[in-house]
Amino acid sequence: MKVLANDGISKSGIDALHKGGFEVLTTKVAQEQVANYINTHDISVLLVRSATKVRKDIIDSCPGLKIIGRGGVGMDNIDVEYARSKGIHVINTPASSSESVAELVFAHLFTGVRFLHDSNRNMPLEGDSNFEGLKKAYANGIELRGKTLGIIGFGRIGQAVAKMALGLGMKVIASDKFVGKADVRVDFYNGQFINVEIETEPIDDVFKHADFITLHVPSQDGYVISKNEIESMKNDVAIINCARGGVIDEVALVEGLESGKILFAGLDVFENEPTPEIQILMHPKISLTPHIGAATLEAQDRIGTELAEQIISILKTSHSL
Repeated sequence: MKVLANDGISKSGIDALHKGGFEVLTTKVAQEQVANYINTHDISVLLVRSATKVRKDIIDSCPGLKIIGRGGVGMDNIDVEYARSKGIHVINTPASSSESVAELVFAHLFTGVRFLHDSNRNMPLEGDSNFEGLKKAYANGIELRGKTLGIIGFGRIGQAVAKMALGLGMKVIASDKFVGKADVRVDFYNGQFINVEIETEPIDDVFKHADFITLHVPSQDGYVISKNEIESMKNDVAIINCARGGVIDEVALVEGLESGKILFAGLDVFENEPTPEIQILMHPKISLTPHIGAATLEAQDRIGTELAEQIISILKTSHSL
């Protein structure tokens, strides 16, 4: 059987699939040619990340497709229910990238509280001519320790963020529609650990009490954070989004940054991908990354291996029936 990994797959995933008897194709096929390529090459499994969209047209055009796999968590680029109604297995890898995304959240937090995003822009331009001026401009950094981190969405990634925050000595509050409380285990290098029980709160309470807010929710019909929510937050709040574009009203975000209500923002995802608004890209108070939350070597290895294990399990089970 053939597997098309249209958005790439790690070597560990390829090796595991080869060992399971699968042929893996890593050709990058243009979106409009995907269905034709699948049918021409007799593809049984289509693997994607966030770039390739698997909508009703592809599903209807490819009767030989048995599995659609998403490397990562969110599956908003796949018509999941429709595919399943046609008997196609749809899988993802929710456990593989949590730590990588959580670390990126803190990369943005550390960057924002010490102005690294702006300093990295200005030091090459003015470091030799305005060193003292830049030193003064970036003199009012703040520490994360002792501050309150509000986590919106307390699933695997939200809880991974909580572990890191607890390790830094932060207070953690969280909101989630489906999780009432969670035991967050913080492991240390020498085998010791601590367990901290965190009860979720109404989202409005998190907005009011958090010094920093980070979003870990799927795509929504509307905004999770817009003008009214920003107005209810503390002054000098900071907002991080490494979840999905479109859950923050970017116009309201820029207004909050311009007014001084919001101290800084960190964005890995955007309302308009892959062409974010220029007001976002050029803003001196926004730390920016191009949707790379799961883009670590370790996470990609885990994603590839987890996809391979699921594919082998599903298709071997089907053959044995």
